Amino acid sequence: MKILNLCGYSWEIGGPAKVIYDHTNVQIQLGAEVTILTPLSEGERLYTIPEGAKVVTTKRHWLARFIPEFSPELYRYYRQHAHEYDIVHIHGPFHFAGWVPFWVRSKAKKVFTVHGTLDRWAMQKSGWKKQLISALFQRKYVDQCDLIQVHNPDEEEDLKRYLGHTHPNVVMINNGMLLSDYDQLPAKGIFRKKFGIAEQAPLILFLSRINVKKGLNLLLPAFQNLLKTYPEARLCITGPDDGYLSYVTDFIQKQQLSQQIILTGMLTGTDKLEAIVDADVFALPTYSESFSLAALEAMVCGTAVLTTDRIGFGHLLKQNHAAELVTHDVSDVERGLRRLIDDPAYRLQLAAKGQTFARDVADIKKVATRLYRAFESIL
Repeated sequence: MKILNLCGYSWEIGGPAKVIYDHTNVQIQLGAEVTILTPLSEGERLYTIPEGAKVVTTKRHWLARFIPEFSPELYRYYRQHAHEYDIVHIHGPFHFAGWVPFWVRSKAKKVFTVHGTLDRWAMQKSGWKKQLISALFQRKYVDQCDLIQVHNPDEEEDLKRYLGHTHPNVVMINNGMLLSDYDQLPAKGIFRKKFGIAEQAPLILFLSRINVKKGLNLLLPAFQNLLKTYPEARLCITGPDDGYLSYVTDFIQKQQLSQQIILTGMLTGTDKLEAIVDADVFALPTYSESFSLAALEAMVCGTAVLTTDRIGFGHLLKQNHAAELVTHDVSDVERGLRRLIDDPAYRLQLAAKGQTFARDVADIKKVATRLYRAFESIL
């Protein structure tokens, strides 16, 4: 089987690049040939290349500011090579790379993964643009796909609402991770030492793209209120800017919290794991996620998680009591933080449940094999 992935594949993109990387490793083990075709802007860093995979990079045109991922070079490559592939995997709607397969005739079957892009909150952002694109062609393109992957029941409902009917071939397969990557974790205390955080100081970690949808407008004031009881507490915000860093820095400056809130930029590899294992709480009060790998990473590492039911697997967290779930309200985020900081025994219990939960649902070998078999079924 020859598979082509169409998506931005850089460290700045975040989750989708990680998903492609993990699935590609398993697909290659199962005998597939995998190519990743990605537009890149100047200064963007290509994500780690899976061993045995082929990555083709093309330049984003300056018009990509108005047409996401616009790259004439990408179109030319696809037109020349589309006939070589059995599966074209499109990651999310509303971008040029995902439209190209519908403009070039080929034998390749089209697979579409929603990645949380069709929920009400996501559709409201830049709403008129998305509604116009949907009316013109995007809804038709999604409907024409041979297979659609959703991660959870919410995404299945979002898809049905978007299309106006039930698509005939939908599979529900969640994200996953290579669990062996977390068998040997860094020793505790390294991250705190690097950033001058006292051993006993409550440490709350936000680790994600700094994007409006991630709930920082809730977390920042909730943390500020927490400082009234725990003045030694620290909030570490880790991740690349995705259009919302100016809001964060303005808040820190206006509230004079430069000592209490630490901005690290994006951390990867061992540096990221050091931050996770040192945190008392991983906090992501998100408005919209497909299936948060960052939260699962925190759980696998044994860190208690505070999040919302929009994490992408909120229904499973409720069933397993594996995270502190809060609403999109500052006072409730503060309540959740206080409960976790006030009660170390509860925090440890929640962390243990989260670790068991993540290992049960997120084994990438099982997850990726299921998706690969779904690919086989449409060929």
